[in-house]
Parts: sequence; C-alpha cells; structure tokens
Amino acid sequence: MASEQRKIAKATGVLAAATALSRLAGLARDMVIAVVFGAGFVTDAFFVAFTIPNLLRRFFAEGSLTAAFVPTFSEVYHKEGRDAARQMLRACWTLLLLVLISIVLLGVLASPWVVKAIGYGFVGVEGKLELTNLLNRVMFPYILCVSLLALLTGVLNVLGHFLLPALSPVLLNLAMIGSALVLAPRFEQPILALAVGVLIGGIMQLVVQFPVVYTKGFDLKFSVLFRQPRVLQVARLMLPGIAGVAIYQINVIVTRLLASFLQEGSVSWLYYGQRLFEFPQGIFIVSLAQAVLPSMSRQATDGDRAGFHESLRFALLLILLVALPASVGLVLCAEPVYSLFFMGGAFTAFDVTQAARALVWYAPGLLFVGVSRVVAPTFYALKDTRTPVIVSFWTLLVNAGLGYMLMGPFGHVGLALALTLASVFNGLVLLTLLARREGGLGGERLLANLARLLPGLGLMAVVAHTVLARVDWLTPGPFWPRLMILMAAVCGGAVAYALGCWVFGVDEIRRCGSFLVAKVTRRGRAV
Repeated sequence: MASEQRKIAKATGVLAAATALSRLAGLARDMVIAVVFGAGFVTDAFFVAFTIPNLLRRFFAEGSLTAAFVPTFSEVYHKEGRDAARQMLRACWTLLLLVLISIVLLGVLASPWVVKAIGYGFVGVEGKLELTNLLNRVMFPYILCVSLLALLTGVLNVLGHFLLPALSPVLLNLAMIGSALVLAPRFEQPILALAVGVLIGGIMQLVVQFPVVYTKGFDLKFSVLFRQPRVLQVARLMLPGIAGVAIYQINVIVTRLLASFLQEGSVSWLYYGQRLFEFPQGIFIVSLAQAVLPSMSRQATDGDRAGFHESLRFALLLILLVALPASVGLVLCAEPVYSLFFMGGAFTAFDVTQAARALVWYAPGLLFVGVSRVVAPTFYALKDTRTPVIVSFWTLLVNAGLGYMLMGPFGHVGLALALTLASVFNGLVLLTLLARREGGLGGERLLANLARLLPGLGLMAVVAHTVLARVDWLTPGPFWPRLMILMAAVCGGAVAYALGCWVFGVDEIRRCGSFLVAKVTRRGRAV
C-alpha cells in the first residue's frame, strides 16, 4: 500500500509541477487579456461565447470521457494485454471523432439560438449578442481537438506517462497570448483574434501528443468495430457521466446567464475571480484526482478494497493539507494579486476591487470542490455513474435558487457565494453517500488531522495579513517592491503553516521534514 501511495504522490507531483507551469502561463494570458481588452463589452461577449465549447469540452473530456474510459482501458490493458487495448483505442478514437464532427457542425449552425439562450441579458445591448455569436462560431471546433486530447491523455496516464498531457495547456495559453498581442491589432474587431488563438491552441495541444502515443506502442488507425464489449461499456458509462457533468456545467451557464442581467463587467469580474480560484485547484486538486483514478481503478478491478479505501483516504488527506491554506491565501491575496498583475491599461482599480470580491467568495468552496473531484471519480471506479448524476442535479437546483435570491442584494458577489454554497452541498452529499456505501471512510482520522491543521492556518493568516498590510494595493506603485512584499507574505505564510502543522503533530508534514533532513544529511556526507 505504501508503494501505491508513493505512485499516487509521485504522479501528483509530476502533474502538479506541469500544471503549475501551465497555470502560470494562464495567469500571463489573463494579464494580457485584462490589459489589452479590460473588463466590459468585448470581454463579456468573449467569456460567454467561450462557455459553450468549454461546456462541451467538460462533457467529453475532463469529466465523463476520462471517468468512463480510464477504468475500462486500464482493465483491458492489465488483464487482456496490449493488443486488446490497442483495438479498443482504435474503435474509441474513430467513434469519438465521428461524434465530435457532428457536434461541431450542429453547434456552428445552431450558434445564434444557443448564444441567445445563455446570454439573454445581452439582448438589450446593441451588437453584444451578435459579437458573442461570431466568437462562438470561431471557437466551436476547439471542442473536437480538446476532447480527442482527453482520450489520448487517458491512455498515457494508464501507461504511467503524465508529464506531456499536463503541459499541453501551456500551448493553448501561448497561442492566446500571441494572438492577443500580434493578431489583435490586425483585426477590425480585435477580440476576434483571441477566438482564433483558442482554435490554434487546441490544434497544437492535440498534435503534440501523437508522437508519444506511437512511441508507447499504440496507433490511431480507424476502426469501425464499435460493437466491441469494451467500447459499449465505455459508452454506457459515459452517458450518465455526461449527464452529471452537464448538470455541473449548467451551474456555470446559470451563473453567467444571471450575470448577463447585472451591470456591464459582471461576467468578466466573475471570470477573473474564477480563474484565480482555479489556479490552486488546477495545480493540485485536478492533478491529484487525475493521478489517483488509475490506481483506484486497478484496485477496484483486483478486488483490493482495503487498498482502495486507503488510497481514497490518502487523497482526501492531501486535499485537506493543500486546499485549506490555499483558500485562506486566496482570500488574503485577492486584491494584491489583481492589483499587481492586472491593474493597468483597460483594467482599472474598480475592476481590481470587483474581481477580488468575487474571488473572496469563491475561495471557501475550494476544499469542497477538491472533495468532489476525488469522490465523484471514486463512484466511476466502482462502476456507479448514477449517484454523481443525482447529486449533481440537486446541486444545480441549489445553485440556481441561491443565485437568483442573492444576485439582487449582492450583485455578482451573490452569484459567487451561491456557487460556493452549491459546491459545499455537492461535496458533503457525495462524501456522505460514499461513506454509507463503503461502511465508513475513516472520517475520524480526517477530522483529527483537520483539528491539527487549524493552529497552523491561524498563524499563516496572521503572518500573511501583517506583511500585506504594509501596502495600499489600490494605489499604483512600483512593481518589483510590491512583488517582493507579496512573495514575502506567501512564503512567510507557508512557513508559518508548515511550522504550525509540525508542532501540532500533522504526520504528513513531519514525514516531509524528515525526508528533507535525510536528503540534506546524505548530500552533506557525500561532500
């Protein structure tokens, strides 16, 4: 079991490092978008337009396809051999390609009606809905590239290769940055260059995976053997999975639809808030969920329930260790980060304040998003796709109801709070149902570790707040001295958190410390 935990930790580390690089590129991309385009008419249109292909990407890529394909492909590869796995991949690749081409054609044709449905608040603003429709049509083929990428990512992850797929978002971010800086001045409507950048980036992400897949002994030949039992199994698992992911993504659509009725810029402020919220989520939480799924799928296939439970508890503990300090850090650093990296050009101090307010209310949901990202695939590994769908449906109702009630008195901040409360509901219900199904998940150990984390969190908050209070972040000032203060707050807070965890007996922190001491000692002896 210890070796399995090391595999999970190693894979998570590789994914986290690669994802951190891609998230930094994403931060640079959002900085460029903020400075060049600001937060208003054109960015509202772009972010709503990008919702649709992004929504379909979640349908076929990050959610249902990965959750359905990885356990099945892992079982075939480890039990039936490479040849059977190769035949399965060919059939899945061909079927997915045909389905996606149909969806892209349908999406481009139906774009005006779909755009109007999710951005109805734009109707009263001249030209805004038309611009949103144009941007959506340009970006729609992105869904084809990124969904095929998800299939290849699943194959490579099962084969133990995590690095290149995790690095692929860097290419998307670089394409969008280059388009905003180089192509935008050449377009009559500059924001159109950003949509072209999305399409170019999607193609680049997919193409770079081909050599690695072939090197691993697999190919992408066409096969129409769609009635293979394993292909049908993936399809059966995907259908309810798509419903579950669809319900989750409808939450995002509902939020942006409601925001379209608020003051101009609300869609953009929520987008910028969510982007920074997704920074720690993408670096660690998504990486952990992606790393743990192949291990848990293999354990479930082998009937190793004890190992399965231990892997799940280990993943949840890692979520606690990282998500809680990350949430506190996001709340404290929201305004400094937007001020330092975004304020300037078309992005004003008022935009800084509004985006930071959105992030502050998104941040508390990070822990529960992390729980959901680990627990939902656990149901898929157990071949249960029905439970997450039902829970997601009720989560949709919670988010829509709370969003409608809170947007009136609190504006876009109320919509951020509604999504956070819906995430809390989703995470707790999934965790409760899984615990009942599996006869408990060792919750006492998790709660004991949570209690030991709290002093470190408090010490971290005091240190970071004290350092950040030295600057008035809404007043323009020199970049480098402010960056050093922000870094001092982050590093000082991290050290304070680790020290608090060490003193109060968080075993995982102590293991890391002992590991580092042993490393340094060995190097000292070598010298």
